[in-house]
Amino acid sequence: MTNDQIRRLALDDDVISLTSALVDIPSESGEEQVIADAVQSALDPLPHLAVERVGNNIVARTMYGKADRVVIGGHLDTVPAAGNLPCRREGGFLHGLGTCDMKGGVAVALRLAATVRESSRDITYLFYECEEVTAERNGLLRLSRDHPDLLAGDFAILMEPSNARVEAGCQGTLRAEIAISGVRSHSARSWMGENAVHQAVEVLDRLRSYEPRRVMVDGLEYREGLNAVGISGGIAGNVIPDECVVIVNYRFAPTLTVDEATEHVTEVFAGFPVEIVDQAPGALPGLQLAAARDFVTAVGGEPHPKFGWTDVARFTELGIPAVNYGPGDPAVAHATDERVSEADLLACEVKLRRWLMG
Repeated sequence: MTNDQIRRLALDDDVISLTSALVDIPSESGEEQVIADAVQSALDPLPHLAVERVGNNIVARTMYGKADRVVIGGHLDTVPAAGNLPCRREGGFLHGLGTCDMKGGVAVALRLAATVRESSRDITYLFYECEEVTAERNGLLRLSRDHPDLLAGDFAILMEPSNARVEAGCQGTLRAEIAISGVRSHSARSWMGENAVHQAVEVLDRLRSYEPRRVMVDGLEYREGLNAVGISGGIAGNVIPDECVVIVNYRFAPTLTVDEATEHVTEVFAGFPVEIVDQAPGALPGLQLAAARDFVTAVGGEPHPKFGWTDVARFTELGIPAVNYGPGDPAVAHATDERVSEADLLACEVKLRRWLMG
């Protein structure tokens, strides 16, 4: 892509305009090159930042030689569009794909990268690809394996939507395929077969009667969930299906390890083959740690638990305390009417700027 083809981002624009510009650059998972080019092109000229690119992951660092370093990160990708582009502004909100999850947070981070020229700490700004898909494609995971030095820090802030308040830790997540076997036959002679789709009712009944736990950690209540998120079976309109697969998603409290979560799902579906197809550990809140405690005090408000998985867990694995703090209501993330509050965008920028400048 030539310089003339690169989408231009004006980092001296206000955070609302910058969010709108980012939203209007489509960047579904795996298609982040154009937006990554735009982010790199905007950051490269800034003399106070050392900018490096690995794939479609952009890392921009200050090198002031301060005693502490904070990492401020956000992913560039979105889920698939649902007729919610381009961005539009209405009633104090920006509406459109990625406004909430999480181009509003990316816009805040880019504004800070451009305008915070002096800070009480060194800062690493991180913009990465493929967060919304399976773990092995995650850009942050790639950096942690191949270039861990680029992620070094004493504290990390993920700009995930959190209603402009701190959401600590995150749930772990696990996806499993539950296989039900039957016997294929012609549907005109169904008594000669055994319908695997009909037998899936036992799996669904176990899910329907399942009572998820509520777990208190550091004064925060994490709610678990075990749910069917997909079902498939059958090959033709005149064939009794001999196989049915139910896909389940387990969102578990950060007190469980992935192995413990796997064991639990296997127990729930005892008698059926269970194949784990994707998994990621949760992260404990860590609010007792000085860096997290000081950040909560600086931005104000009561911390809440994070419902959902975020890359806070990756930083926790790296030994770096981390929290979620960003604009937008996570309840509307991935929705067709996804939106972000303009007030949240402005509040996050102001509070983070004040904290960074000491």
